Amino acid sequence: MAAEQEDVQQACHDFRQTFETLRQEVGKVIVGQDRVVEDLLICLFCGGNVLLEGVPGLGKTLLVKTLSSALSLTFRRIQFTPDLMPADIIGTNVFVEDQSTGRRQFQFQKGPLFGQMILADEINRATPKTQSAMLEAMQEHSVTSGGTVHALPEPFMVLATQNPIEQEGTYPLPEAQLDRFFFKLLFPYCTRQELATILDRTTRGETQEAQAVVTAEQIMQMRALARRVAIAEHVQDYAIRLSLATHPQGEFAVETTQRVVRFGASPRGVQALILAAKVRALLEERYHVSFSDISGSAHPALRHRVLLNFEGQAEGLSTDGVIDEILKGTPKTLEKELDVP
Repeated sequence: MAAEQEDVQQACHDFRQTFETLRQEVGKVIVGQDRVVEDLLICLFCGGNVLLEGVPGLGKTLLVKTLSSALSLTFRRIQFTPDLMPADIIGTNVFVEDQSTGRRQFQFQKGPLFGQMILADEINRATPKTQSAMLEAMQEHSVTSGGTVHALPEPFMVLATQNPIEQEGTYPLPEAQLDRFFFKLLFPYCTRQELATILDRTTRGETQEAQAVVTAEQIMQMRALARRVAIAEHVQDYAIRLSLATHPQGEFAVETTQRVVRFGASPRGVQALILAAKVRALLEERYHVSFSDISGSAHPALRHRVLLNFEGQAEGLSTDGVIDEILKGTPKTLEKELDVP
């Protein structure tokens, strides 16, 4: 039993060491954005897709390219535009001739989606028809063309960017696609010191490049370890009640939810809460999930899964503000479960 516990502790330690090594490698290029980088790496080791939102120039694309350089994965970049078609992403069947026999037949020509790390740059500039081509890939890690299902290489991850300012020539992402993103991460503006560091690196020739420090095999092993982290029933129930608290008129809805929310989180939301919490536990070298691990993942996991009604939009409320109220109004445990009279 003692030997088994030592193995678990060593596995947790190795997980944290690998995570920190990758974070430091990304930090050679990316200045600041510590919370965004941490949440992005949590997504990587949970096996989820990420939606990155921020104004132009904050380094969204650079962050994705830097992360791909620090991983031994095949990287593909797709620039989404209004004229982009589904076949431009997933590929298509082409008529080819066999040089030896002279026979002609259809052959599937793979599109840029056949990579392991996919940058969907400005994803909201593509039409709904093209965006819908991403649904199967993001959920099932496969694409269908000509009635044939083609598996995508593992580990597979979509990292999409969008600009919240420019609305002309853009198409809102459908709820079905938003729900397939594990996290939605918001890029804050740089601080004074961070801007000084960026200028030193970009105007004085002090740029650095990230080197590959984690392999695909390591990523798959770390994902498997994260899913085995223990979670107590009452801690899991806290995550469930947080998710249910986003549903207006539901049993656990807080007053703010009932007033300004139109639709709440789907089961994918609570799945994201649990998986992200398990990775956070490993980062503390714990093999069990705590309440703080759950609440620490609430904003990135739920902010894109909570849809405000007209009243909430008219008041200029944010989903992050609603989630703050849900965290305040949702107790960690219920009195009846603690046998309190």
